[in-house]
Amino acid sequence: MTAPFSADLRKRLVGGRTGQFTSQRCGVVCSQSSVIKLVRRYDETGSVAPGKIRGHRIPILADQEYFLRDLTSSRKGITLEEIRETQIDRGAARCSLTTIWATLRRMELSFKKTLIASEQRLVRTSAIPSFLDG
Repeated sequence: MTAPFSADLRKRLVGGRTGQFTSQRCGVVCSQSSVIKLVRRYDETGSVAPGKIRGHRIPILADQEYFLRDLTSSRKGITLEEIRETQIDRGAARCSLTTIWATLRRMELSFKKTLIASEQRLVRTSAIPSFLDG
């Protein structure tokens, strides 16, 4: 992943105010568009500090975290599809199952189904060594 230019270099590039000539004069290889964007940022914000590179998007289901927490705690073993249908019934925006899964994961919630009692008592024959079969 790329890293932003140093603050000193950014100040020198903004001080020149012209694209390719400025970058050549400062002894750095960068595109003219990079310098233009940097100057535009400086004109708009008054700062040459870099913007946030990653992770600045607000999650789609951020406003529904309390609902999801209550739903997964009250209905054990609920599936992602059931969660989505419940959200649609509430009038929430339609979203993918992956979005719901990512939100639950970010919230550190588990929504795995548990085995029913009869399945828990089953003995797995594949786990028994062959010399014990008789």
